[in-house]
Amino acid sequence: MSTPPRTDKQSPVPHSADSHDLIRVHGARVNNLKDVSIEIPKRRLTVFTGVSGSGKSSLVFSTIAAESQRLINETYSAFVQGFMPTLARPDVDVLDGLTTAIIVDQQRMGADPRSTVGTATDANAMLRILWSRLGQPHIGPPTAFSFNVAQAVASGAMKVDKGKGERKVVREAVYHGGMCPRCEGRGTVTDFDLSQLYDDTKSLNEGALSVPGYSMDGWYGRIYRGCGYFDPDKPIRKFTKKELDDLLYKEPTKIKVEGINLTYSGLIPTIQKSFLSKDVDAMQPHIRAFVERVVTFTACPDCGGTRLNEAARSSKIKGINIAEACAMEIRDLAEWIRGLDEPSVAPLLGKLLHTIDSFVEIGLGYLSLDRPAGTLSGGEAQRTKMIRHLGSALTDVTYVFDEPTIGLHPHDIQRMNGLLLRLRDKGNTVLVVEHKPEAIAIAEHVVDLGPGAGTAGGTVCYEGTIEGLRASGTITGRHLDDRAALKETVRTPKGMLEIRGANRHNLQDVDVDVPLGVLCVVTGVAGSGKSSLIHGSIPASAGVVSVDQAPIRGSRRSNPATYTGLLDPIRKAFAKANGVKPALFSANSEGACPACNGVGVIYVDLGMMAGVDTPCEECEGKRFHASVLEYHFGGRDISEVLAMSVTEAKEFFGAGEARTPAAHAILDRLADVGLGYLSLGQPLTTLSGGERQRLKLATHMADKGGVYVLDEPTTGLHLADVEQLLGLLDRLVDSGKSVIVIEHHQAVMAHADWIIDLGPGAGHDGGQIVFEGTPADLVAARSTLTGEHLAAYVGK
Repeated sequence: MSTPPRTDKQSPVPHSADSHDLIRVHGARVNNLKDVSIEIPKRRLTVFTGVSGSGKSSLVFSTIAAESQRLINETYSAFVQGFMPTLARPDVDVLDGLTTAIIVDQQRMGADPRSTVGTATDANAMLRILWSRLGQPHIGPPTAFSFNVAQAVASGAMKVDKGKGERKVVREAVYHGGMCPRCEGRGTVTDFDLSQLYDDTKSLNEGALSVPGYSMDGWYGRIYRGCGYFDPDKPIRKFTKKELDDLLYKEPTKIKVEGINLTYSGLIPTIQKSFLSKDVDAMQPHIRAFVERVVTFTACPDCGGTRLNEAARSSKIKGINIAEACAMEIRDLAEWIRGLDEPSVAPLLGKLLHTIDSFVEIGLGYLSLDRPAGTLSGGEAQRTKMIRHLGSALTDVTYVFDEPTIGLHPHDIQRMNGLLLRLRDKGNTVLVVEHKPEAIAIAEHVVDLGPGAGTAGGTVCYEGTIEGLRASGTITGRHLDDRAALKETVRTPKGMLEIRGANRHNLQDVDVDVPLGVLCVVTGVAGSGKSSLIHGSIPASAGVVSVDQAPIRGSRRSNPATYTGLLDPIRKAFAKANGVKPALFSANSEGACPACNGVGVIYVDLGMMAGVDTPCEECEGKRFHASVLEYHFGGRDISEVLAMSVTEAKEFFGAGEARTPAAHAILDRLADVGLGYLSLGQPLTTLSGGERQRLKLATHMADKGGVYVLDEPTTGLHLADVEQLLGLLDRLVDSGKSVIVIEHHQAVMAHADWIIDLGPGAGHDGGQIVFEGTPADLVAARSTLTGEHLAAYVGK
């Protein structure tokens, strides 16, 4: 039947529902933002630029994304909200036109030892279902292939009444799990060096234990003295076999000491539970040093490091068990799955293939599903999180990305740009915080914040198109087309660091000489083996100072002064000038304000609602006891010193009556890395990613060592800041240090004296040296992907 033609004409007046095409922000004052008001177009790709610390993350993450998440959380019941993180409303006058925000940030993935790439992306869950359906012999449900579930057998009696009277029935239940019983699903077992755990010539009361926190003055002392299993005054070497076993291995046992119920546990189980339940990379430095000294991790001999018990490893599909499938490179696993023709599980195979192909598409095909999540770099973790969003059917969502090009070779950035545009083309709003010109180039709308960092930033310098940004005269606009030139002359090496037969991870018996006394850049596509070569092959005896991408961990009590050790000479100087104890000048010790315990704010917990922080009325947010503020040094009290910027403090401690050489040296290093605008007392939790990276670099510059290894130091750095970083690297080399930089930024490559290029591809396609020589030779040869991109960058 034909449809009659429509006679009514389309109304020229747009529907009112189509008028909400903008996200409006008015009067944003989060962190350093100064009453920022902007309008962001929806269903477009908007890039936020500006120097590190200018307020990009404060606007995008702490204002727009945070309010969107807070409003969504409020739609849940009070009961559910009680289990969710409570979010306070951002300090902003108006936020209008928000849509659901999905944040894809650079936070490292879970540091749990059982967390892998497969478990984090649900790929393992689908593989477990696949093996439970098709695996031969059939050993049980999907949990039988899970290394997080232990095998258990339970039996008991119950009464059953089926109308013929009650009768007692004995039943046995088997809970199928795939966990290896020896390593408990971790894949590694631990061996303890007992000589590093205690000094057997001393008694416990004499301080025999070298475990951090195990002091005889605290709870542990009370437990050891009152447990009765051994004499704390007897040297450990004179313990009987039973006493030594109780000290080291005794299982948790309830004891009573001085009328208090306590639990005694041997040293080994306690260390395993408290220290070894966390990933080594997530530990505090002194705990990590202790663990690395005392504990050796070896692959579990029972499961061969696969984490699974024998039953789970016995079930196979086409001759492959689930552990072997997870150990394959993901692109090889994709080909293997394509070879499975099983109509009974066709929908599952389709979904699994989509997830696996997403890894390859996003440039992570070189990973394996059994790779521990804690070992992924920031860029790899961010792209892994993207995978679950690529196939999403959701539209009109706001995706928020924090420098998605981190850890990417210029060759891979083009692929990432394509993925961002695909998300936008599905009708989503894409907000990207970015520094790389190649990524800024695809923006339809640009918001440039600045003009400076910290208190000198927090305003919108430009809003509009990329062409307008170039002509705007802002710092970003002026540096957008910056291209570093190749050096006319390069330094001559003063020696060689020989690496022979390197075969860690995907390295293929690599032999290379790393020149010393020069700026050496190690580059190559993501996954080509750069970190494996440098971090895994350079011996510690070479006097290496390594600055990696591991995040700085710190509470709101931590600040640049405490993190860098700057507060120690400042406290001593105040104490000496006033004839009192240094502890008085610590807000975490005796000098703390009694009302707020040195935090500076009073926190009111409102249950399921967001807690409220109010400045402490007693100390007015200064964090110190009133009596402490009466002590002065150089005419300033301790709170005034912590409120200074690095630049002000450098001047203050550099001359006059306040001259303190130890403090001035640390402040010099902070200024060297471009953090002159930071306040000494600013909480670490408010620093941006780039600021934290440079804070760590400034701290390590004091370390004694001849070789500096920097892992992507341009992370989070604006184009203008990269110039300052190159000057810093030059100063390090000129002072007699050897600097090895793992980097993708072409400006750093062009500035190098020597380049080592790995490849040609990633994973098993990489792990080889494809070029070593000067940047000029690499550009002239154009024999590698890096050579081609560097030649295009320098305009050769």
